[in-house]
Amino acid sequence: MSAESFKVRVTKDHLVFCCGHFISYEGHRCERLHGHNYRAAVELEGVLDENFYVFDFVALKKHTKAIIDELDHHMLVATRNPLIKVEVTDDTVRMAYKDREWILPRGDCYLLPIENTTAELIARYIALRLLDTLKKEASFVPDALRIEVEENVGQSATYEWKPR
Repeated sequence: MSAESFKVRVTKDHLVFCCGHFISYEGHRCERLHGHNYRAAVELEGVLDENFYVFDFVALKKHTKAIIDELDHHMLVATRNPLIKVEVTDDTVRMAYKDREWILPRGDCYLLPIENTTAELIARYIALRLLDTLKKEASFVPDALRIEVEENVGQSATYEWKPR
């Protein structure tokens, strides 16, 4: 008996988000502020439902876009980075790395509970948010969920989630 596997994948021009960021790396370096026009793609694996879908494309785009839209046009700030100190007030976000400091309006920043604003961790953040939405709003848990975040043409990272 053969086992069937189905996948759906969505990547559209509206699954893009433009953000500023910077990362620390090599344990002692920190990039300059810069930005990307990120593009996201989402892939779900699972069995077919009563409509012969893994998951409805329209609903998948809608749920993914809602998360992407929250990130769009913000400075992404990793709140768990051990090298970059982040202080948040109602009005500002202050980031400090060694002798460098950035103070930005709170409304211009998106605080991410991640260690670094790498494409890998941004992909994981989007994937886990999407998984939570799929569970709560559609009572759906895929056999696998993948999010790819492209930060430049030909330069992307993918996060994969599978149930234990």
